[in-house]
Amino acid sequence: MSKFFKIFSIRNLQQKGQGIVEYALILAFVVGLAAYLTNANGIGTAIQTTFSNVTSALNTANTQSTTNNGNANANE
Repeated sequence: MSKFFKIFSIRNLQQKGQGIVEYALILAFVVGLAAYLTNANGIGTAIQTTFSNVTSALNTANTQSTTNNGNANANE
């Protein structure tokens, strides 16, 4: 009976070790993918460009709004 428990125990430890290795490989893949995507030619540049465009559009809208409010107040 103790031989059965030894075999079961060893097999259980091997399965836990296999699970840890699988999680480590998945983590390494995700980290590598994130590093690739944030590279200068990856998605990082596209995100930076999009934020710059939004900032420019908001600044332009704010400038136009301020100018229009100043003209409206001058006309009153």
